Amino acid sequence: MEYYNEDSIVFLDGQFIKVKDASVSLFSQTLHYGHGVFEGIRSYQTIHGTKIFKPYEHFERLIQSCKLLNIPFNYSFEELTQLSYQLLEKNNFSSAYIRPLVISGENMTLTSSRESSLMITAWNWKKYFSNKEVSVCISSIQRPNPKSINAEAKVCGHYVSSIMATNEARQRGFDEALILDADGFIAEGSAANFFYEKNGVLYTPPKGNILPGITRQTVIEICREMELPLKEKWIKPEEVLEADSAFFCGTAAEISAIGSIEKHPVYKPWQSSLGYIVQQAYTNMVMEKSFAYVIV
Repeated sequence: MEYYNEDSIVFLDGQFIKVKDASVSLFSQTLHYGHGVFEGIRSYQTIHGTKIFKPYEHFERLIQSCKLLNIPFNYSFEELTQLSYQLLEKNNFSSAYIRPLVISGENMTLTSSRESSLMITAWNWKKYFSNKEVSVCISSIQRPNPKSINAEAKVCGHYVSSIMATNEARQRGFDEALILDADGFIAEGSAANFFYEKNGVLYTPPKGNILPGITRQTVIEICREMELPLKEKWIKPEEVLEADSAFFCGTAAEISAIGSIEKHPVYKPWQSSLGYIVQQAYTNMVMEKSFAYVIV
C-alpha cells in the first residue's frame, strides 16, 4: 500500500505542504500515550462530481472526540470540509480515503496538552477487504471496559486492541476478528461494525460497548427506508455461528460480506441475503444515485 509519494500534499497546521516536508514533535502526547483522535472519511466520484460522503457527521464526531478527551481544537465543520476538498484537488483525487488526525502537543505528564496540531491527508484506498467474503474468528482480545474509555470517541490509543486482534486472526488463518466486550458479548470487528441475519431479520450490537460508526448508522437508515427488519441486541458468540448471513460495515470496509465465522459457513449465498440489498443501496447512496430500484 502506497500512502504517499514525493509529490503528495498534506494539510498541517494551516499549510498545504508536501508530505516529505511535514514534521511533528517527537514529544507529542499522541506519539507517547495515544492521546489523539482521528477520522476515516471517503470521497467518491459521483454522478454530480467529487463528493465527500457525510462530512458533517464525520467532522462533528472529530470535534466531539476532542471535547471528550479535552484536546484543544478550534476548527469548525465548515473549515474542515473546505480544507478536505482543497486537499483532494491539490492531490488530483476524486475517489479517495481522507484521514484527519488531531495530534496532542508536547506533554510528558498525564494531563491534557494545551495545544494540538491538525493533519489531514488522503490516499487512494480500495475497499478494505476487497470484494472477497471474509473469514472471521472470535478473538480472545476484548474491547476495553466502556467505563475506562469514552467509547464514542475515535481515539488513536483505542486501536491497539484492534491491531492485536487482527494479528491474532491472521496467525490463526482468518481474515478478520470479531471482538467481544467485557461482558462476553459480540462487540464489533477490529475496525468495523457487525451485522448478521437470522430468519429474515438483521441484528447488530447496541451502543455502549462499541464505536457507533457512521456507516453503521447509514445501514440503520437504509433498513428503515427499505423496511428491512432490524434489531439491536446483545449477541452471544454462539448465536453468530448459525447466521444466515453476516457483514462488516465501516468507512474503509464499506459493506463487506462475511463468508464464515470460526469456520462455520453462513447459510445464504451473499446475493440472496439482506446484507446484499443493503450493500447495493449503500453503493447507490454514496454515488448519489437512487436505491429505489432495489427489490426486496
